[in-house]
Amino acid sequence: MNLVKAIGTIGGLTMVSRIFGFAREMLMARIMGASGAADAFLVAFRLPNTFRRLFGEGAFSAGFVPLFSQRFHGEGGIEDAKKFSEEVLAVFLPTLFLFTLLFEVAMPLFVWAIASGYTDEPAKFALTVSLSRITFPYLLLISLVSLFSGVLNSLTKFAAAAFAPALLNVAMLMALILVPDGGVKTAYALAVGVTVGGVMQLVLLWFAARKAGVSLRLRRPKITPGVKQFFVVVIPATLGAGVYQISQLIDTFFATRLPEGSMSYLNYSDRLNQLPLSVIGTALGTAILPQISRFISKGEPDEAAKVQGQAVELSMLLCLPAALALAVVAGPLCAALFQGGKFTAQDAMVTGNVLAIIVAGLPAYVLVKVITPGFYARQDTKTPVKTAAIVLIANVVLNFALIPLFGIYGLAFAIAACSWLNCVMLYVILRARGHFRIEGWLWGRIARQIAAGLLMMAILWGLRMLFADWFAGSVGQRMVSVTALVGVGGVVYFVAAYLFGGMDKEGLRVLLRSRKKKEA
Repeated sequence: MNLVKAIGTIGGLTMVSRIFGFAREMLMARIMGASGAADAFLVAFRLPNTFRRLFGEGAFSAGFVPLFSQRFHGEGGIEDAKKFSEEVLAVFLPTLFLFTLLFEVAMPLFVWAIASGYTDEPAKFALTVSLSRITFPYLLLISLVSLFSGVLNSLTKFAAAAFAPALLNVAMLMALILVPDGGVKTAYALAVGVTVGGVMQLVLLWFAARKAGVSLRLRRPKITPGVKQFFVVVIPATLGAGVYQISQLIDTFFATRLPEGSMSYLNYSDRLNQLPLSVIGTALGTAILPQISRFISKGEPDEAAKVQGQAVELSMLLCLPAALALAVVAGPLCAALFQGGKFTAQDAMVTGNVLAIIVAGLPAYVLVKVITPGFYARQDTKTPVKTAAIVLIANVVLNFALIPLFGIYGLAFAIAACSWLNCVMLYVILRARGHFRIEGWLWGRIARQIAAGLLMMAILWGLRMLFADWFAGSVGQRMVSVTALVGVGGVVYFVAAYLFGGMDKEGLRVLLRSRKKKEA
């Protein structure tokens, strides 16, 4: 599958999911505000969601996709790949059941470990434990979703896996609509919605895999050579991704010790930061891993490096304007999306400030998604573990140093700084090994993209000052003004990038010509 086409499929359907996600967040902000019940649910949701990012977007794909692709493109073909998938499922499923059961029993201890700041409020702590027990089965469900997603992605069928997260957002939206009181009852409804959403995702992926010709049957658990090979690859990847997720839980630990509402501010700002990260970064990482794995297995490292170079160019072309625009319009954007009901103007302002800081690390987040497949395709999952461990230590140190001085803003700065540290270390290692380097022409193109982005920032800042009254007006005025800003910013950036030479003009002309031929 063509890289641009694959990214378009994944990114487009991910965007659909994110639109439902924003509808959910906007409704949740207005119904629940930055309340204690909202904070309790967000902690409970972060636990399985952390493992979703660990298995769904990290370790499992890193271990499973290259090994599945190796078998699929080998002599055994689809039957060998299918057998491998069944062997992994046979061991994976009972392990997940035991893991989930263990956490259900020990949930009070685990919640205390990551949200000990809530122990001063027994009712809030008890609510967080109860909600966590309801949401945690989502881990089992989404891990099985990850397996089927890995199968489909290896077959270059990206649509179902990219759309599946939308079902979680739909389930949570329905919970908010059906139970809109905004207190503890709504928090419980949302928790149930999380698990229901996981069931819906699993059903969709199971049917999609069957339609693709991969119907997996349950086997007796057995440690076969294929399973051993899988664990040899996936355990270091899990540790590496686990270190990053531990960093996320550490952020939760610090946020729960800050004033009430801090978890809400962090959640809503992260949702906006996650939009370009998911649409661009995750789409690129998902699309290029099977391609790089295929070239590596065929002994064509130059082609693998070429794919990564194209991904870096495209990621920066799309990511830089998103990061720079979000930094400028963070305040008005948060006010337009979230302010209203129980979410006050002050809440929106703090959320905007947090977002403006966090997006400084957005290009690094996206680049990490593009760089790490260079390790995973070579079945090297240990190197990302080592870099992630260094990042974890740096995150803890920065949190202890900055939070007492700057509160939640210090926490946001630590998140952004550590993302750049991780990105730089991974690139330097990959370059030193001779697997990938950013060539001079690509550095030049990125510099031109930055110039186009700075021009866009200047124009957006001027428009923000010119129409300040609209940004402080009614909900309709705020939405119209932010939409206009986004539209103007997009036009200015891409026109400037084209004129400055920040994009592949010849490739764009070829693409347009091919589309005209198809239309003709």
